[in-house]
Amino acid sequence: MSGGVGPVEPGEGTRAREAEEGRGAAASRLRPGLLPGRHRRAVLGALTALALLAGGGLLWATRPQERQRAVPAPPFPSQVVDVAYLGPLTVPPGTRPRTFALEVLLSVESGPPVTTTRLAQPYAGILLTSAPRSPFRTKAGSARKIVITMHVTDCGNVPADAGLPFLDVTLRNARAIQDHSFILGSRYAQDLSQALQVACSNESS
Repeated sequence: MSGGVGPVEPGEGTRAREAEEGRGAAASRLRPGLLPGRHRRAVLGALTALALLAGGGLLWATRPQERQRAVPAPPFPSQVVDVAYLGPLTVPPGTRPRTFALEVLLSVESGPPVTTTRLAQPYAGILLTSAPRSPFRTKAGSARKIVITMHVTDCGNVPADAGLPFLDVTLRNARAIQDHSFILGSRYAQDLSQALQVACSNESS
């Protein structure tokens, strides 16, 4: 009686060890150093994109603060200039007839310097000159006395009673050029009316 020898059956625990060895081999193939080429390129591309984003955010956070603040525009000249009436002046001897003088004070409150380029009045029959002559410049925080001399050229074109006279002034600064009319008040109106009456009561030219 001969006994046959069949296939050798694995011993206890043999199949478990083989499964573990198979998993270990698969894991070793997925190590970073052994990644396929296309996988490495994808990882490197993602890391590069993250680095660029981080660098851009750092530049934005550290840029100079001065660039973020807007510089305010200077004020318009008419907003910072004031003209006030001081009173009448006596004209020097030898001044031509129908001439009188008044004094005003021009002041600049703030902002860049203001240049007065023109002084005028609304009546066609009066010629106006000033001392100092325009154009002249006035700095912020300062004031300038201006002597206004008026010569009546035609009494038919001046009012008998100047009810609400004003002074036309052209102003210029770094922001703009403006024509502005200053109303100098009731005392200026009274003194101007009286000076006009005296000038036109004199028949000499």
